[in-house]
Amino acid sequence: MYADSSFLVSLYIQDVHSPAARQRMTVSPLLWFTPLHWAERFRAIAQHAFRRRIPVVDAEAVYANLNRDQRAGIWLETPIPEMAFTLCADLARRYGARLGVRTLDSLQVVCALELKAERFWTFDKRQAKLARAQGLKTN
Repeated sequence: MYADSSFLVSLYIQDVHSPAARQRMTVSPLLWFTPLHWAERFRAIAQHAFRRRIPVVDAEAVYANLNRDQRAGIWLETPIPEMAFTLCADLARRYGARLGVRTLDSLQVVCALELKAERFWTFDKRQAKLARAQGLKTN
């Protein structure tokens, strides 16, 4: 199972997607976790605080929870696959104009493909279209 960063954020910060994210985790609680996830999750949490959707003190608590879960080993930690950036550029070339995908979208999908994930969990419609175009199941 591979989930994009925004899916993972929905597990830690209550938003419109949190119930669906938590439900999916009951089905398959183990997810791949790359350095890209760490960078993006912390950025996304900081963005919530910047936009005043959550207080800064709550963001700090979320960071602490992430660190706790990492130490507990609930994520399948792995480096970013070796060919990820080359393949990301290829997906952007092939699908960028048609689907409007961003670099991060392509990179997340490539990581899922390279890690041999069967499913790709995201709430981003463009990213889901790209994942499906590459043969990944998205729900």
